Amino acid sequence: MKAVVFDNSGTLISRYRAIKDLNSGFIHDHISSIDLVDKNPHRALVVLQTDPSTCLVNARPDQTIHQFIVRNNVPFDISYASSDIKKEDVLTLIKNENAKISDIQDTIQAVVEKDYNVQICSGSGFIMNTRSGHIEFTITAGGKIFPEVSGVVEELKKRSFHIYVASGDRMKSLEELASFIHIPSENVFGTADSWRKKEIVAGLKNRYKVMMVGNSANDILALKEADVGVLTTQQDDETPEKVFDAADVVVSNIKEILDINF
Repeated sequence: MKAVVFDNSGTLISRYRAIKDLNSGFIHDHISSIDLVDKNPHRALVVLQTDPSTCLVNARPDQTIHQFIVRNNVPFDISYASSDIKKEDVLTLIKNENAKISDIQDTIQAVVEKDYNVQICSGSGFIMNTRSGHIEFTITAGGKIFPEVSGVVEELKKRSFHIYVASGDRMKSLEELASFIHIPSENVFGTADSWRKKEIVAGLKNRYKVMMVGNSANDILALKEADVGVLTTQQDDETPEKVFDAADVVVSNIKEILDINF
């Protein structure tokens, strides 16, 4: 049996990401959150497991991010980190941080104005410094499913492939994606960091020959672990050389995986 494991954001979905630099107040839309984390050995990307279009938009803008999480018991996960950090340490580290919910709301507005759907991508979160506890950036990502995806998934199913998704994105958004491309929700692994993706691929290799398809540094370990690691550059981001080095095959469009001898 064979299985294909897809990353989501930038792989199945054309992603638009708004990142607010809390030092300058400027909102960037051509910066990779993974690259930002990699630039500092003490950074971590934290994803809030709540709906940006309802919960976050309607939250009091003047409360701190820490207050919002604690008062509403908002679940969160570490999607990617430069160094080892435990999830249970996050709230303690940012307890005295003054970053506001309005800083996240600014990025949500930037995504909505571009007509991207925050329901099918990672949603909102922040990049923190794990040494100082300072929140340096707030983030919201929205997406549009690449037009070829549905046809590719259907063709893979016809060939008796089992389809999985392993992504650092918010679980609820991935469940909506699973419904759209008609795969079982139990085949979706959300808010998976680099090591978790590798574990998922390694576990599946006990039952399948596995192809991993991804597009960023967060996929490197899984690309190496898979029987065939595929890098897709369809998102048209600047891809670090180390991601190219980890892949066995590079494609410019997701439909090209159908031509891989696997």
